[in-house]
Amino acid sequence: MKKLNDFIWETHGIHAGTENDHVKHGIDKLEDIVEKAIEQNHPSITFIIHSPRLTNFRYLAERDTNIKFIRGDRSYINYPKRIANLREKYEGRINIKYGVELEWMGADLGLLWSRSKIFQAEDADFVIGSVHFAPEGLPYDGSKEEALELLKMRGSLEAYWNGYINEMIEMIESFGDMIQVVGHIDLPKLNVEVPEVLKNFETSSHPLANKFRTLLEIIADRDLALDVNMAGDFKGVGVYPSQNILKRALELQIPVSLGTDTHHVRYYGVNFRESLEYIYQAGYEQYVSFSKLIPEKRTIFDDHDLKVKYTILNKGIELLNQRFHHGSRRIIPDFSFGGSFSEFIDIYKNATGMGDYNAVRIRKGNKSITVSNETPVASKNNVQGLFSKHLDRPGVLSSLFNSLASEGVNVETARLHSNNDGTAVAWLTLEQENGNVDNAIDFVNGTDQNTFLELSYKEKTQLPNFYGEGVYLYEMDGVELKIALSSKMILTKHENSPGVLLILLSALASKNINIIDLRLGKRNKIGYSALAIDGDSNVIRNLLTKLGEQYYEANLVEFHSM
Repeated sequence: MKKLNDFIWETHGIHAGTENDHVKHGIDKLEDIVEKAIEQNHPSITFIIHSPRLTNFRYLAERDTNIKFIRGDRSYINYPKRIANLREKYEGRINIKYGVELEWMGADLGLLWSRSKIFQAEDADFVIGSVHFAPEGLPYDGSKEEALELLKMRGSLEAYWNGYINEMIEMIESFGDMIQVVGHIDLPKLNVEVPEVLKNFETSSHPLANKFRTLLEIIADRDLALDVNMAGDFKGVGVYPSQNILKRALELQIPVSLGTDTHHVRYYGVNFRESLEYIYQAGYEQYVSFSKLIPEKRTIFDDHDLKVKYTILNKGIELLNQRFHHGSRRIIPDFSFGGSFSEFIDIYKNATGMGDYNAVRIRKGNKSITVSNETPVASKNNVQGLFSKHLDRPGVLSSLFNSLASEGVNVETARLHSNNDGTAVAWLTLEQENGNVDNAIDFVNGTDQNTFLELSYKEKTQLPNFYGEGVYLYEMDGVELKIALSSKMILTKHENSPGVLLILLSALASKNINIIDLRLGKRNKIGYSALAIDGDSNVIRNLLTKLGEQYYEANLVEFHSM
């Protein structure tokens, strides 16, 4: 067997504390555990917090305080701000992810309550849906005393589990659009035995076994991940879920996410390797983590080349998914692999090959993205077009495109490159060659001569080679772009006519947003653009909603992890 990693990209990770709320749950001083992760050279750390619960759903220790509102809005609403402050403090040193463990408390008021809590944790990387409490108000993971009371109320062990499975199914059917992960699917084993029919649920004809099979099928149909949670192992009842459940999940192609469900600094990093060994025992060789609700594929093996390939695959999936509205993002895309990525064909169902084309293509509906870490080869063909050397600052490209549009000249393709010395160069191929180009050049030279250091129309010349090492967006919907991926990018699909791209460039210039890199492509009357930019994300998103009907797509893509 290949060597396993010593680190996992957690989902059900470290529980953030409740600060000044009355019953403590998790770690209040988040800096302590971030520092510990950095000391261990971990690339990422994940925090999670429980959503507040209704008054009737309290653990015995909470009831004993005689305080009705436990883990209230104060700590929960403060949570995203705490994470934002941590990200700012530790920027460049570690990736910080955060999520919410959404409490299921029934399909009536509980569902409405939970939906309201999702809005209070905006921009979370993931949401785990978990059942902790029975409708009777007693917890499954509380004290033995509480579990035995619930067992007595329900009358039998099978009825106890039947209620829990029903609640899990109801939660998924109600929460399906709000969660990415199903939490600790066999949680009741913490305090009560697992019925014999569930120990052999794969083959049993018992109604309870059939219901559990249905639960797993619903998870598969909803494209949700299954929480593999080490907390049960800490507590002596075994990992959630048991191996037979995990093997059935693999047969159904349910992805798994990993977590230690840690509530104290001293447990951080414990059982990272064991969690990988556990899923490998069931047959899994990969798992998922999440960034802005989008799944990221992770290998269990300590294999540098394989990790790089998964990074490229994740970036492609993120690029494609951010071209879709939220509801369509959980639809699993189709994949094609070529060259060194061909080994993925055996991993992904229905994947197709691309021969020697060393790239990954991800497709969903009528949209596709192709990415690769192979440095593009510069074309040696002679071309004609407009060459510019100018000051590297916001608004310069907008000025150039403005002059061209005023003369009715459409830019066909574009390349932009920063010289990292305060200047940048651009090469534009133009859709038509006529005297209007000369008019545009004369106008720019007459009005912006201090901005444009060189501006000329060239014939029969080779495109400059701006390519270096990196991950590249090769194609968008099959249209060649070949732009190196940046932490913040804009992708557009628009009407291919003079002045359309000027709208976007002018909008960015108006907010002092600089363009670092730019590629244009086209297919007939449809234009495509990919821009690497630097600026405030909220400002950019707002601008992109106002570009007009000539823009069929305009999306901000941010990469939050590698």
